[in-house]
Amino acid sequence: MRVKICGITNYDDAMLAVEAGADALGFVFYPKSPRYIEPKEARQIIDRLPPFVEKVGLFVEETPERITELARSSGITLAQIHFDVDETFLAAIDFPTLPVVRARRPEDLERFAGRYRLVDAYCEEYGGSGKRLALEWFDGRDNSRIIIAGGLSPENVSELEGYGFYACDVSSGTEAVKGVKDPVKVRDFIRHAQSLR
Repeated sequence: MRVKICGITNYDDAMLAVEAGADALGFVFYPKSPRYIEPKEARQIIDRLPPFVEKVGLFVEETPERITELARSSGITLAQIHFDVDETFLAAIDFPTLPVVRARRPEDLERFAGRYRLVDAYCEEYGGSGKRLALEWFDGRDNSRIIIAGGLSPENVSELEGYGFYACDVSSGTEAVKGVKDPVKVRDFIRHAQSLR
C-alpha cells in the first residue's frame, strides 16, 4: 500500500520519510494548524527533495485562485482540498487536486466516487486529530480510489489489510510532538503499511 506522511515541517523529517520509503509528503498550509508551514518554507524543503516523490499541500477555507497561486509558488505537485467543496469548486482550481471527504456516516463514502479522494474521520478541526474511521464502513465495496486517513499508527495500520485502499495517510501517529516526526514511528509505519494489500 502507498503511504503519505503528512504534517512535514522541516527538511530532516522530509528526508526521513523519503528514505524510509514514503510515496508522498504532506505540507499543511492551514495557519491554525500546529503543523502549519509557510508555503515559501515548504518550497525550500521541496527544492532539495529527490525526484519521484509526490508533494502534497493541504488547504483549508481558501479560494480556488488562492489555492492555485500557493500551489504553484510552493512547488507542490498536488493540492489536497481539506474542506467541503463540490466539483465546480475543484474545476476552478488550475492545478491537480485531491478532494477530502470528512466522513460522518457510511453514505459519505460515495462523495467524489468517480475520482481518487482522501477519506478522513469528521471532526470540527481540520486534520491530524487522531480520530479513527469505522473500518466496517468499507466492507464489501471498491476502495481502490480511496486514501484512508484518521487515527492511523504503526500499531494499528495492519488492520487495513484486505480492504484494498489505494493508499494511507498518517500525521499524528508518526510524531514525537506535534509537527515533529519520530524516526522509529515513521519507519515502522511505512514498513507495516507497504506490506499490506
